[in-house]
Amino acid sequence: MARQQLQVLDALDGAKTQLYHFTAIIIAGMGFFTDAYDLFSISLVTKLLGRIYYYDPTSDTPGSLPPNVAAAVNGVAFCGTLSGQLFFGWLGDKLGRKNVYGMTLMLMVICSVGCGLSFGSSPKSVITTLCFFRFWLGFGIGGDYPLSATIMSEYANKKTRGSFIAAVFAMQGFGIIGGGIVTLIVSAAFKAKYNVPAYDINRKGSTVPQADYVWRLIFMFGAVPAALTYYWRMKMPETARYTALVAKNAKQAAADMSKVLQVDIEANQNAVATITTKDSNSFGLFTKQFLRRHGVHLLATTSTWFLLDIAFYSQNLFQKDIFSAIGWIPPAKSMNAIEEVFRISRAQTLIALCGTVPGYWFTVALIDVIGRWVIQMIGFFFMMAFMLALAIPYEHWTKSENRIGFVVMYAFTFFFANFGPNSTTFIVPAEIFPARLRSTCHGISAAAGKAGAIVGAFGFLYAAQSQDPAKTDAGYPAGIGVRNSLFVLAGCSFLGLLFTLLVPESKGKSLEEISGENENDDGTEMAAGTTIAPVLNNQ
Repeated sequence: MARQQLQVLDALDGAKTQLYHFTAIIIAGMGFFTDAYDLFSISLVTKLLGRIYYYDPTSDTPGSLPPNVAAAVNGVAFCGTLSGQLFFGWLGDKLGRKNVYGMTLMLMVICSVGCGLSFGSSPKSVITTLCFFRFWLGFGIGGDYPLSATIMSEYANKKTRGSFIAAVFAMQGFGIIGGGIVTLIVSAAFKAKYNVPAYDINRKGSTVPQADYVWRLIFMFGAVPAALTYYWRMKMPETARYTALVAKNAKQAAADMSKVLQVDIEANQNAVATITTKDSNSFGLFTKQFLRRHGVHLLATTSTWFLLDIAFYSQNLFQKDIFSAIGWIPPAKSMNAIEEVFRISRAQTLIALCGTVPGYWFTVALIDVIGRWVIQMIGFFFMMAFMLALAIPYEHWTKSENRIGFVVMYAFTFFFANFGPNSTTFIVPAEIFPARLRSTCHGISAAAGKAGAIVGAFGFLYAAQSQDPAKTDAGYPAGIGVRNSLFVLAGCSFLGLLFTLLVPESKGKSLEEISGENENDDGTEMAAGTTIAPVLNNQ
């Protein structure tokens, strides 16, 4: 029988769902709204950037970003995100979750505005400035991953913890939709006022000077939700698990949670000292004891997140190329630049509404019912199945009468990514590691995911640009590249399915029970009564 917990941790594990849970979801979730908005809005304006800054007056086609420039613009934020996840994940365990939380948000606000103000006298200097700000924007976004997940897991009760963490992450779906809606509004407003013909070689790629404001406004709007959230983040108390188990201040932990839970909680410094000074609760990250207890867990969380993000970010960033390949979005030369932005954002918003967002909320509803492991297995399996169903009969889907079917099938891959590994890979690392290493290990796991996103952003870009000469003149400039890419992504999903076998189930358990912080030095569970655990007052 497992030992009884510290009173403050027991109170958190058994707390009924109340207002502070929903407040924490909104505060942490708005960070993820901003994260998704900022990361995915680049895919909405990439073609516009090519038309504005890389138009060739001697060509009979609109301008487009060179492959190396497109790769940099799409991938640089992921490089920053990976760095931020490692740095802020480590810092969250050293300085505390709350103390670091505000830093990431302010960095996101400043760099969102900086992206919109990207300056320069030449296309190269403008793009260089944009990449600079997007790297540091990604750095701030990276910090939000381990901190938001850790804070929510440490605030939640054990019965509905999975749903609460999933709800925070589900705000990512609203961020994707938010980016699409803002782009629709901005592009529609500019299109109405500065409408121009389709493609005209004498009209600089059928755009107007005012189109330069479109992408800048879209990027700068990302600062708004982050700025609005800053005050409330700073009002949140530090999590009791960090204060008690890492900072070793039982009195402060009890005082903070007494206010949050609105009950009297007795501090017990002796119990904290008993727990935190044990050899089994003091090993470092890269020690033999860590590898013995959590090495397989870290392998499971890093590998599955890496494989998932290759597929997930490839799909999100390059939807516009896939939609153009199957003819759902008309050829660029048949419309002006702002019209193209409008059509791309409309298509991606529709996919998000029909596939992405429902997947997130199915996870919220079911994760504490059927468990993390099952949802992750289901998600990887059906992602693989639907990608193969698109890739094998690819010629069938490129016919005009079958394009709606392609879009429906493609939306299902997003649904099962989010009702599946895109949610669970975020949740599990926040539950299975000890409190003093929780943020760091989540940051490492998330960074592995962003390494996968970088592979997807750069690899899929070049794969999708390969051409089938037989199809080029028929209007399918990226046909063979898209098909082969779908096969590769299906393979990644299959590997993710295999590595999921290493993922432990954490449903219905306390964080200390999952991580082994209630074990003796020899790995056996402590008997009840080994440490002092006072009963709650006034309950």
